[in-house]
Amino acid sequence: MQLLVVLLGMAGCGAGSGPSNLPLRLVRDVALPGAAARFDYQDVDPDARRLYIAHLGADDIDVVDLDRLEPVGTVSGVSQAHGVRLASDLPRVYATATGTDEVVSIDTGSLRIVGRAPTGRFPDGVGYDPARHLVAVSDKDDGSETVLDAVTARPRRTVRLGKEVGNVTHDPSSGAMLAAVRPPDELVAFDPASGTVTGRISLPGCDGAHGVYVDAASRRAFVACENNAHLAVVDLPGRRPLTMERVGSDPDVLAFDAGLRRLYVAAESGVVSVFAVDGPGVRKLGQGRLAARAHTVAVDPRTHNVFFPLENVDGHPVLRVMRP
Repeated sequence: MQLLVVLLGMAGCGAGSGPSNLPLRLVRDVALPGAAARFDYQDVDPDARRLYIAHLGADDIDVVDLDRLEPVGTVSGVSQAHGVRLASDLPRVYATATGTDEVVSIDTGSLRIVGRAPTGRFPDGVGYDPARHLVAVSDKDDGSETVLDAVTARPRRTVRLGKEVGNVTHDPSSGAMLAAVRPPDELVAFDPASGTVTGRISLPGCDGAHGVYVDAASRRAFVACENNAHLAVVDLPGRRPLTMERVGSDPDVLAFDAGLRRLYVAAESGVVSVFAVDGPGVRKLGQGRLAARAHTVAVDPRTHNVFFPLENVDGHPVLRVMRP
């Protein structure tokens, strides 16, 4: 109750105008294993009812049961785990190990690492193309994407995109992979099968393009601009930015609830912004500081629960579960 009072009463806790309260209520805090250390990306398996969390500071992947809301396993040996992506049609999860510049392949049944492959420098985000069974890994410091065969986990090619690459995701409508690239700040489309760059969308007003999410239904992409606290809303068919929205300082990870048409933007500053994606634009529903370094977010499409791994709550890592 105290947490809700604080959230609902906040004013001026994040950059920008609009509502300053979060339209979320606390479900529970779930104790997570390992050290009170930094987390990064997450991915949801809505069918197997699991959440995979990159526990960067603990060098592992935490696995949580979505229905019981309790940990069910840990995958160790992923040095500085950053990105994590489920292959929805294969028994595999792929995670980037930035400490060893590689991507690891994890069997979802046994939760054992079954393969490792080299990447470029500082592998970060991961995208998956289910139609062609290809995995794309953002080599942040090389400005490239390492493309791997999802079945064999063997590298297929390296695609050069720019000086630095942020997150990468698959666009099911076009079949392309979309990556945030800088400088200049762009959303770049490429064919993972051929390595051909198929389009570049300039993002004026965006400084530090990093996080990316694609809403296939509306044919829009969303890009977090970490250096100037903005969210770029992009029209994919028109290949043009639509609006720039203010969010919390240093935005990082994006998550989308397709059922409720809600977009969540989590920032390193601990500020979370919530938008309604309805009509031609987006509409801010609320914004507030959730907790220190609450920079990663995921959504369960079945229950609409929203997940925020927090590295240190009274000396322990927890998964904060909230709901609209």
